[in-house]
Amino acid sequence: MKVLVLNAGSSSQKSCLYDLTEPLSIDAPSPLWEAQIDWTAQAGKAVLRIKANGKKIEQTIESNDRAIDTQQMLKTLSEGETKVIQHKSEIEVVGHRIVHGGQQYRQSVRIDQSVKDAIADLARFAPLHNPANLQGIEAIEQSLGDVPQVAVFDTAFHSTLPAAASLYPIPYEWYEKGVQRYGFHGISHQYCANRAAQLLKRDLNNLKLVTCHLGNGCSLAAIQNGQSIDTTMGFTPLEGLMMGSRSGSIDPGVVLYLMREGNCSIDELEKLLNKQSGLLGVSGVSSDLRQVINSDTEQAKLAIDTYIHRLRSYIGAMIASLQGVDAIVFTAGVGENSAMIRSRTCEAFHWLGLKIDHAKNQASPVDQDIATTASKVRVLVIHTEEDWAIAQDCWKIIRSNL
Repeated sequence: MKVLVLNAGSSSQKSCLYDLTEPLSIDAPSPLWEAQIDWTAQAGKAVLRIKANGKKIEQTIESNDRAIDTQQMLKTLSEGETKVIQHKSEIEVVGHRIVHGGQQYRQSVRIDQSVKDAIADLARFAPLHNPANLQGIEAIEQSLGDVPQVAVFDTAFHSTLPAAASLYPIPYEWYEKGVQRYGFHGISHQYCANRAAQLLKRDLNNLKLVTCHLGNGCSLAAIQNGQSIDTTMGFTPLEGLMMGSRSGSIDPGVVLYLMREGNCSIDELEKLLNKQSGLLGVSGVSSDLRQVINSDTEQAKLAIDTYIHRLRSYIGAMIASLQGVDAIVFTAGVGENSAMIRSRTCEAFHWLGLKIDHAKNQASPVDQDIATTASKVRVLVIHTEEDWAIAQDCWKIIRSNL
């Protein structure tokens, strides 16, 4: 079964094609074809990158309509040097990462008009992402006709949060209107929980895990018996940890102060908190952790110290929610690649009997346990495979309808 995955963001779109056979592999297979469209290069243009057949191709294209750009990207599946199929009709299902599923979507679903309407309506909660996700769906309709499409929601994994964890302490009427903690990065957290159980050779239903998705966006999840019971992102992906350019949680009074004393508009505040804060805002160097680490300024050092302080604090909160922990999992760009962040973060949990093997930690581990044999808490580095998780859900949904 050929499964196409689209992961549409506000400024880029990633895609890959899997060829799945029965029985479904436990490990993530390599895609036949991978593609990315980047709309941030320059106005009116997009950078298209394709990887297939051992070749990597990059080209800049005129860009006036993202749906047309997506169609041009899809042509490379069956044309030119990156051709991996004879005809696009070979694609049997398309899976989409949908950022916000609201209160109603607790699992992946096949897309129909009612699902599209819901995604459009939920754009009020995710104005940067849900419209882009919907554009991806419509682009597939234009390119591939009535091929089955599946929505895989980033919020769905966190739909198991107990009310005490999802409720904000504001008037209850707002909760009834949908203002609650939803959580994000759910596809990644769920994949890493399942992969952790495999690596530890333990039953997921008997594990207490803290999964740390640390990239440009960062979030933690407390996972007990395979279910999310707490997380750091909330109503939006702005809550929680300090991130690349996002502030994470701050005193709401700061926002009120900036509006009153700084005369900041809503648009200015949104830009400040989402794009000018976090590592970038504190360091004054970059939102990229690698560049901040390489800087020797006092502000850069303070940015790293603040990042680690808040990461430790939130891991402690997740452990408290779990009332214990069997393993801490690091994933995504920072989590998978920064030995320093892993080491300094875990130093705070020596009192739990957690001990890192520093040689393993420094050796660029992938899907490995980097704790010592004597450690009472396991520490795993896992390469997240969100696209593979989406493809697996597509397989299950299509197979269940046969």
